[in-house]
Amino acid sequence: MKPDIHPEYHKVVATCACGNQIETGSVNTEIKVEICAKCHPFFTGKQKLVDTAGRVEKFMRKYGLNNK
Repeated sequence: MKPDIHPEYHKVVATCACGNQIETGSVNTEIKVEICAKCHPFFTGKQKLVDTAGRVEKFMRKYGLNNK
């Protein structure tokens, strides 16, 4: 490996918008993320169905499915 061409590696704390903090290593000095494993709907089991412009209803009408 060539000397003096690699960036400095730091121990940083990645901070999520929910307040969760994770210590990791990076060439950046700080990391801020919007979503993490503590608040992501897939991992928490609290998924929300966001209906944009009636797409769910359009799908139901198109394929004739009933919500029974």
